[in-house]
Amino acid sequence: MKTNIITKASLVLGLMVTVLSFAQSTNENFIQSKKCLNDDCSRKSETITYFDGFGRAKQIIDVKSTPTAKDLVTAVTYDGYGRRAKDILPVPVATQNSAIHTGITNESAANTYYGVSNAFSEKELENSPLDRVLQQAKPGEPWKKSSGHTQKFQYEANSGSEVKKFKTVTSINTISGISSTVSELSVSADNSGFYPASTLYKNTVTDEDGNPVIRFQNGKGQTVMIRRNDGSQNVDTYYVYNEYDQLAFVLSPKAVQQITQNNNVITEAILNELCYQYRYDGQDREVEKKIPGKDWEFTVYDKHDRIVLTQDGSLRITNNTFGNRGWLFAKYDEFGRVAFTGFYPNLDSRSAIQNQVNNSSSIESRLAVPIVISGGNLYYRNLGFPSANITVLTANYYDTYPSEAPSVPPTILGQPTMSQILSSTDDASTNDALTATYVKNIEDNNWTKTYNYYDSMGRQIASNSVNHLGGYTNTETELDFAGSPLRKNTYHLRKQGEIGVTVKERFLYDTQNRLVQHFHQVDNNDEELLAENTYDELSQLINKKVGSTSGSVPLQSIDYDYDINGWLTDINKNQMSVGNLDGKLFSYKIKYASRDGIQNPDTAQFPGRNVLPKYNGNIAEVDWRAVENIGVNPPLTPKRYGYAFDKMDRLLAGYYQNPDNPYSKENTESLTYDLNGNISDLYRTSKAEYGNTTATVIDNLQYTYNGNKALNIKDNSGNPTGYEGTAGFPIDYDVNGNMTNMMDKNITGIGYNYLNLPNAVHIGFGQITNDISTKYRADGVKVRNESLKMSIGIAGTTSSKETTDYLDGFQYLNVTSSGPGGSDPGESPEMRMLKRAYEPEAFTPVGILEPTVEPTFLNVPKTAELKFFPTAEGFYDYTKNQYIYQYKDQLGNVRVSFAKNSSGTLELVDNNDYYPFGMNHLKTGLSYFRQGSYKNYKMQEQELQETGFYAYKWRNYMPDVGRFFNIDPLSEKYNTWSVYAFSGNRVIDARELEGLEPLVINRTTKNLVLVNQGWIRANPPNGATQAQNFGKVNKDGGIDYDGLGVINNLNSKTNQVGVFGSSSTENTKNDILTSIKSFRKQSPNGKLIMVGHSRGADNFIELAQENPDIKIDLLFTLDIADDWDSDQIPSNVKKAINYYNKNDGFLGSSIGGEDIEADDPSKTTILNVPVSASHTEIDNKYKYNAYNAVVNELNKKPNNETKKK
Repeated sequence: MKTNIITKASLVLGLMVTVLSFAQSTNENFIQSKKCLNDDCSRKSETITYFDGFGRAKQIIDVKSTPTAKDLVTAVTYDGYGRRAKDILPVPVATQNSAIHTGITNESAANTYYGVSNAFSEKELENSPLDRVLQQAKPGEPWKKSSGHTQKFQYEANSGSEVKKFKTVTSINTISGISSTVSELSVSADNSGFYPASTLYKNTVTDEDGNPVIRFQNGKGQTVMIRRNDGSQNVDTYYVYNEYDQLAFVLSPKAVQQITQNNNVITEAILNELCYQYRYDGQDREVEKKIPGKDWEFTVYDKHDRIVLTQDGSLRITNNTFGNRGWLFAKYDEFGRVAFTGFYPNLDSRSAIQNQVNNSSSIESRLAVPIVISGGNLYYRNLGFPSANITVLTANYYDTYPSEAPSVPPTILGQPTMSQILSSTDDASTNDALTATYVKNIEDNNWTKTYNYYDSMGRQIASNSVNHLGGYTNTETELDFAGSPLRKNTYHLRKQGEIGVTVKERFLYDTQNRLVQHFHQVDNNDEELLAENTYDELSQLINKKVGSTSGSVPLQSIDYDYDINGWLTDINKNQMSVGNLDGKLFSYKIKYASRDGIQNPDTAQFPGRNVLPKYNGNIAEVDWRAVENIGVNPPLTPKRYGYAFDKMDRLLAGYYQNPDNPYSKENTESLTYDLNGNISDLYRTSKAEYGNTTATVIDNLQYTYNGNKALNIKDNSGNPTGYEGTAGFPIDYDVNGNMTNMMDKNITGIGYNYLNLPNAVHIGFGQITNDISTKYRADGVKVRNESLKMSIGIAGTTSSKETTDYLDGFQYLNVTSSGPGGSDPGESPEMRMLKRAYEPEAFTPVGILEPTVEPTFLNVPKTAELKFFPTAEGFYDYTKNQYIYQYKDQLGNVRVSFAKNSSGTLELVDNNDYYPFGMNHLKTGLSYFRQGSYKNYKMQEQELQETGFYAYKWRNYMPDVGRFFNIDPLSEKYNTWSVYAFSGNRVIDARELEGLEPLVINRTTKNLVLVNQGWIRANPPNGATQAQNFGKVNKDGGIDYDGLGVINNLNSKTNQVGVFGSSSTENTKNDILTSIKSFRKQSPNGKLIMVGHSRGADNFIELAQENPDIKIDLLFTLDIADDWDSDQIPSNVKKAINYYNKNDGFLGSSIGGEDIEADDPSKTTILNVPVSASHTEIDNKYKYNAYNAVVNELNKKPNNETKKK
């Protein structure tokens, strides 16, 4: 059984510890925490905190936690007022076996170890009882308090002409007894349309580069306006509330600009194209909303405030996936869990549908014998509304398995499985567990059915997935005591009659469960050592050896370096200055607070767009050297990009510096934006050619907009390469804001399914065409892509069809052709000269042909159409039995791909250099390698499509024009910029990710536990710390069980756990607040517990401060962080526990490291626990401390139960 031993000393002054182990200092107060990593606890993670006579932490020790079994020791100091003004970085020291290190009492040891005079973050605090932060400084010489590169905070009130005052006039619209708010927006006539002076709080956060963000809030704590400045003008986002304190409008900066230019008259065009609009019913539920540029969306709720039906603009017309007008629905079982979802054809209005729901049941119960709907078996009764003429899209099964499910094996890799029914020998069953999910293909009636299996502790150890073709992907995992995988086996078969694939993986860890070796084996081939990791004393990965078999030399040994803040600075640093790179293929340097290259290649052409050192975590410059041909050394002078940003950290220019001619302005991108961040102009060059010494201009784009929609993009460069828009043809959109054509690229039509994913693309005119059709599952997963090229000529019609199957990462390709070209799998030269929509390179040489199909190598019987599948370090080329390894940059862009050839020597298989917005530099003349090639996975590891678009999970990106062509499904979370913007135009250090899930309160919920995790940017990379509610299937989502997601294991009938990802906007808090209100209606006396990390913790504290009527039983925070950290705990919180870090490994210690204080200590119990863990690992390291705190709170008597006398 998993064990977490906690030995605590009372913090009451003078009381000593009585329970001791090992060699704790017996004359000290301490708290000791152990997490056992194996069953006898001989491997464990142990932390001990020593306290002074005032009950304050004075030293934190991670006992034997370093790779060499040293203690990681952090000193804790206080200023003359007892405030923790410095956060000192940890120091590795020879272990004292849990005893205190008497020689480490201040920053001296840390300064010596890190080689700086300020191995700590530092705060300047206000000399008032509020102790508000005035200034924060990161560790390291460039950020010290006297450097001028610190975060600064100001607390003021507004002036009389600073913030526009918008007002609403709200009427109640009642139809068939169903009411909703309808608000009209205008600018107040009072005080010339502005808030009077000193009626709003004005809080300013200025980052280390002098970029301010100003937040104005009213007396209710509602954000009224957020102001940024791009360097020449204010960029304001307004939040307008109706008379009932409901958020009614969000006005984007461009909307505010147009309202001002229109003499404060707000037109329908401005509202519809540039504003977020919300309407509510009489129960304070959002029932109608409008995203800028998208038609209205409607929501219908059941009696328990759960969303049961939704409708967007495409579902109100017949030209949609289902061929009927109607609604998407969700049905729930008796415990409030989603049973199944689907489509309901119906012409009724929202109010009419709401009336039907109010008078109907929406509770579903299980069947032993299924009914058949939509070509699949449904094990629910289908009695709740709606039931007639529905199309079922997904189904979830809990507690027990459907009768058609494979039998549950008694053991999996030696681990007993959890049974469906409790017996005398079992202490747990699959009751409350998700046992199966069924997902229908959108375009046909085929299904993917997945069954989940659990061990006796409720941990998922296997899944059996039957795909829509009748094949399968089965996985089984052996977990160690702490839940880390030891072995994982994957068995895959596309369809019956083919030969399957077996993948076996092994994982080895050190004493602190750091991954040391990862082995990989395909079928009966030799086992490959994918990666062997080495860590420094701060547990940072410093070397990774990839690509070896037993006893062999690795293909590459990759070194990593970091700065004092834990930011990655170098890949293979020592090889940058070596001619042959010492046999390595890639060397990369990231510069934050320094610049070595040119500041501006042409100040007349790019005035004010200078490359400057960046102190706020953004990147100023990158250098790299890469081998492009084995045996040929790259130039000793590195290639370089210097980046210029505006005051909002939007990229203004990326200057490429050719080693031979750095002022040539080659491969440069320069941009301007409107106030919403839509690109107004884009200037792009390629390499110099034809003997010239200056770059070839390939794009000089001008964008014309209606709101955020690009109506046309015209290229004034006169060059047909880059973007093909010399003519600037009109671009059209559907009712959901999806682009439906791009005639500049010969794309005459794009069709979409109900998930707004493109399922039909037509390219070309007349005799030469290309039709691309794509099939998806109802959860958005792509399963098939078919590309049919047709060429009609004198000799007849030539056609070529490429069919790609996507199955759990395994990618197949089938190519057929007909016509005069015979059976040649490639197209005719005429076909290959088709004016393609995709962009092969930044500059296309005249007459270049597409690549032909890569040859297939069959050494043993196998499925020839299986091309590749992913591994942790790249891909496995199944046709060649070859592991593909990759160097990637900080964005996940694939830079160099390499492998071991048939003779066992290193070979280079692909190189990529990118413009800042993601388009490939000219190299071989090709970046798209036809369907079925792993080489198409390039920018941020996304797949480059035949259209030239990168396919992200929920929308598609155009690197040549720097924007998406679908509206961001998370646009409400990031409403300060355009719904089509890519990464907020901060493209150098921010990855584009999508996906948060709402929470619906179950009917049987008695207690609610909310988990909220965060990241320094709006989205975390690869879901690194973003935990999410169950339901996501893409690799960037899913619950993070290495972190606070482990709390999801407490989910039960009565204790509901909701796991959120945080946001810097108000919307995450609003989502959580809606969940809490729904919970309180159902369980007014139930326990409300919140656990937050980083920005997620800050979201929770702000929510508690802004909603004093919400009573919170436990608030557990880990390393609170945001642009504006909140650390005052209001009196509606009964108990608050706060773990804060001493080594902020990614963010820099000036962010995070907050202790907390109670507004009213008589009503709120506070416990601050300083620990030694980086900001990004603190949630992993102390997840069980949070877990146990939640368990302890849940085990207390209910709030309405009084003590017996």
